[in-house]
Amino acid sequence: GPLVPGAGFLGEEGSAGLGLQGLAWVVDPVDGTTNFAHGVPFVATSVALCQDGVPLLGVVNLPLLGEIFTAGLGLGAWKNGEPMRVSDTATLLEALVATGFPYRIEEHQDAILRQLALAMPATQGVRRAGAAALDLAFVACGRYDGFFEFALNPWDTAAGVLLVQEAGGQVGRMTQDAPYQLGDPDILAVNARLEPALRSLLRQACAPASGV
Repeated sequence: GPLVPGAGFLGEEGSAGLGLQGLAWVVDPVDGTTNFAHGVPFVATSVALCQDGVPLLGVVNLPLLGEIFTAGLGLGAWKNGEPMRVSDTATLLEALVATGFPYRIEEHQDAILRQLALAMPATQGVRRAGAAALDLAFVACGRYDGFFEFALNPWDTAAGVLLVQEAGGQVGRMTQDAPYQLGDPDILAVNARLEPALRSLLRQACAPASGV
């Protein structure tokens, strides 16, 4: 029988049942498909169990790197069974941040270019791995200090959001001081000390397009 009777399912490969309503599995079996096709090992499987869009359990498996990240709401977060925490980096000059490019990049191209133009000289570096679940896991374990991206789907972020939160990080919107909800048009995951500075940079980058 099913692992969680009555749970719906939402994923990139199709959905059935209740989606994000009620109890639901939110799954991306292969995050980083283009990487996988080219033999780049930045590939993740993301699985989360959510209640009305709130992640309760999350797993991000990086099979080609031999790492598995897990979290439970109110229980903590782990990498390969060891407790993990976000970084304590407090300044942009010391920060390594990550971003991603949406499939329809033309819809956000101007804002993305402004983000890169501001973030590259202001930080130690900007990385783009091509798998949002991996990016969020790397924030959760302290490898990245922050991550931001437009136009991610719930199955891209559901498990990773819980990893970051349970590892002591913050997950919200790029330019708004508001919590992130699955399916929101943009995401910012970051440690609490760096959040004000990184959000300020992103707000500046998005201002010409959004009027913020």
